[in-house]
Amino acid sequence: MQINRLFEIVYLLMNKKQVTANELASHFEVSKRTILRDIDTLSTAGVPIYTTQGKGGGIFIQDNFVLNKALVSEDEQKQILFSLQSMSATEFIDTDQAFGRLRSFFDSPNKEWIEVDFSRWGHSEADNAKFERLKNAIINELAVSFDYISAYGESKGRKVYPLKLSFKSKAWYLQTFCLSDNDYRVFKFSRISNMEVLDTPFNRSAYETPRIEPTYDPSEYTPVEVRLLIAAHAKFRIYDEFAERDITANEDGSLTLRMAQGQWIHDYILSYGTAAEILEPQHIRDEMLVRIEKIKNKYMSKT
Repeated sequence: MQINRLFEIVYLLMNKKQVTANELASHFEVSKRTILRDIDTLSTAGVPIYTTQGKGGGIFIQDNFVLNKALVSEDEQKQILFSLQSMSATEFIDTDQAFGRLRSFFDSPNKEWIEVDFSRWGHSEADNAKFERLKNAIINELAVSFDYISAYGESKGRKVYPLKLSFKSKAWYLQTFCLSDNDYRVFKFSRISNMEVLDTPFNRSAYETPRIEPTYDPSEYTPVEVRLLIAAHAKFRIYDEFAERDITANEDGSLTLRMAQGQWIHDYILSYGTAAEILEPQHIRDEMLVRIEKIKNKYMSKT
């Protein structure tokens, strides 16, 4: 991550006094352009770094520069360390080096306070690798190509300028300018496959980040109350997947859910198998019977 690289650049310069952009690019396995951009970032932040050209030239830091921890209050030190720990808790972002060095610099004990893993069960290694490639493509401003499965089950090749990775409502999304559609598009991270980082640069500042929009229009949201009888071993799913305000526990042991009207209700209840039964309203119960009959006929026709 950039914050880790920036800190280590300062750390290296304080020890070596002089390095070249090519040496830093090789050390961090990034482009020379990325290193020069990092140097500009540090300089803008007030770190006394300068470069010289020609023989004996390179990147320097003023001899009298020191990191003064007295400039950062104890509370600010904790906030910095906790922020780094929060980012590393995603499992996708490696801040261990920066976190360890700053903790040592601040004379702070290691206080683990959060642990979060956004990767999917059984997909951690693949998700982390894909996330790392996308992160580097965004930082280095390089286009990517991939195959994408739409919500309608259609697979299509895409070429995009990746602008931002965002986590929203239990899922990661890639916000892009799509060259295939010549428009802004948002793609769900888990549906991206066969991704490749291309040698096609772009100027990030020339593009806006598209918003992540809900899959339905909130103004057209019409709720319906559905009373369900859920087996004890499956009831936890309701509390995992619905807001507390949309769940009512009834005296007879059933649950009333406030749900958005639509065909998805039947598919959702069917995902419980025999562990769920619709009690009310009657028209949703009747529609479920029709669907169950169609499912039964599919299996009967195969025998």
